[in-house]
Amino acid sequence: MLRDRNVLLGVTGSIAAYKSVDIVRRLVESGAHVKVVMTEASCRFITPYIFEAVTGNHVFTDLFSDPFSHINLSKEADLFIIAPATANTISKISCGIADNLLTNLWLTYEGPVLIAPAMNSRMYRSPILKKHIRDLKQSGVQFVGPVSGSLACGEEGEGRMVEAAVIVEAAAAALSKKDLTGQNILITAGPTVEPIDPVRYISNRSSGKMGYALAKAALRRGADVTLISGPSSQEPPAGVSFIPVERASEMLNEVFNQFQKATSVIMTAAVSDYTPSDISEVKLRKKDEMSLKLKKNTDILRELGKKKGGRVLVGFAAESGKDMKSAVAKLKEKNLDLIVLNDISRKDAGFNVDTNAVTLINRNGRITEYPVMKKIEVADIILDNMLEVSKKA
Repeated sequence: MLRDRNVLLGVTGSIAAYKSVDIVRRLVESGAHVKVVMTEASCRFITPYIFEAVTGNHVFTDLFSDPFSHINLSKEADLFIIAPATANTISKISCGIADNLLTNLWLTYEGPVLIAPAMNSRMYRSPILKKHIRDLKQSGVQFVGPVSGSLACGEEGEGRMVEAAVIVEAAAAALSKKDLTGQNILITAGPTVEPIDPVRYISNRSSGKMGYALAKAALRRGADVTLISGPSSQEPPAGVSFIPVERASEMLNEVFNQFQKATSVIMTAAVSDYTPSDISEVKLRKKDEMSLKLKKNTDILRELGKKKGGRVLVGFAAESGKDMKSAVAKLKEKNLDLIVLNDISRKDAGFNVDTNAVTLINRNGRITEYPVMKKIEVADIILDNMLEVSKKA
């Protein structure tokens, strides 16, 4: 969503200005073209040359060095971010005061705006500032943070600027199409673990990255998202309804608890096919040989297919090789609308990597192959195809 987009970043006079360098770095890494505007006060905290080095662009600090910069910069921008935003700047733009380049740009800019406040907690609690924030929100400005934590003055409280990753994710969401507004999407992710004893278990290599990427992409596009996940090191996206589980039986129960309100279900979780028949309550002693008796878990995807009604149901087929025949059979047997086939034997796709190469097969028999790309990009492709299938239902 950020690739080839023009982002204007305003930096104001807060000690949190150093965090803006990380914001710029992440935006540039995402493919955005970034131009930075600094207030005179912000230059007391950080030098413009740092931003010039990271962006490769001139940094604008003066309203009068270019008589039309306050017009041209805003005209070119797809998104305007002010981070950090001080109480002073927030109050100025709320009142329409334009006494520097940044506040002039605010008046001439007509696109989406993100503001990330940073200040002392007592300043943030000020009734007049709260009024200015309410007024700006009513005009369509999106605020990101602040959060509670240790402040530069040594106090603890709300007023700390959110981290760069949160701001960049909000930027991606602000530039995303909102074609999933009103949709309630249920997504499963990660592995499940089936205990053998209090120490050992059987599981699989799923990292959860694909499911978490789908949750993030769906949120960006306006959906209400419920994410049910087995154990994963991934951070749940802010805004999802997150339900952690461990065993396949727990995932089964939670999926059906959430199923009724869902308009679409995307089952990316690698649910264990089997579970030990008998779970020892104490740690089993090591032996030269040990036999483990397994019983089959309920096939969650198959059960959903029996009861899906008008919902769109998406499944995954993780195969060793591009086994198209098995994927098509799974699509039909489990009454799916769309199946995502990926070759887990590839080093650049499947488990524990940030990229994937998928083939999508829909219920009408259309087969579309995609090259290797980041999982967040794959997620948008899956959502596009899911929408297309739902419109033809």
